[in-house]
Amino acid sequence: MSWIDQTMVGFDTETTGVATARDRIVTAALITRTGHDVSARTWLIDPGVEIPAAATAVHGISTERARAEGQVPAEALEQIAAELAQALNAGQPVVAYNAQFDLTILEHELARHGLPSLVSRLDRGEIRPVVDPYVLDRHLDRYRKGSRKLIDLCTLYAVRVEADSLHAADADVLATLELVRALAAAYPALASVELDALHDQQISAYKDWATGFAAWLKSRGRTEDLPDPRWPLVPRLDAVDEAPEGTLFA
Repeated sequence: MSWIDQTMVGFDTETTGVATARDRIVTAALITRTGHDVSARTWLIDPGVEIPAAATAVHGISTERARAEGQVPAEALEQIAAELAQALNAGQPVVAYNAQFDLTILEHELARHGLPSLVSRLDRGEIRPVVDPYVLDRHLDRYRKGSRKLIDLCTLYAVRVEADSLHAADADVLATLELVRALAAAYPALASVELDALHDQQISAYKDWATGFAAWLKSRGRTEDLPDPRWPLVPRLDAVDEAPEGTLFA
């Protein structure tokens, strides 16, 4: 049986901003899907800092609501990391759209609150297997122009979503899980690749894209906010900084 028909765990966060080392998680969702059976768990977290108006405009959570209704960060983060570790240790793929962002900000948040890292909880000592439709689509259809936001890919691959519902963590996870199945339908070879091999292919695909895009930006004089080629996690400065090589899709 292909991994596409087995249990997978979708993960997404909404945050105070896009700086993974500085910003905080405000909401998170984990959705476990086996065939048509779906179970979900969501978190609203008081990040302990003001939520910028620009972030509230995206995900709808104000500072006032987070303070009134949100969990203590350490408690919520421990629950999130424990569930992710349980899934990964069972060999279940974590599915995340732009996984590098969500996994990296989670590791920084765990460190901030004195909690064990996700990596340290894993039997294999690394976060795998991960399936990232953002990376897969960009590699498999690399010359397509235009935006590659989640809503754009859902439109392209005929995944039905309500545009107004996206940027809620649980809605984004459900859309991402559907998108994985749609990608496998469009590119049937995906379903036949073993998860470890698929993970390694994504490492290489992301590295190739990030390196090439960074070179293009530098050639135009831009040296700020260059993409980091490490996927699915940019290790903290105090963590081991090693990423395995892999082969690209045939």
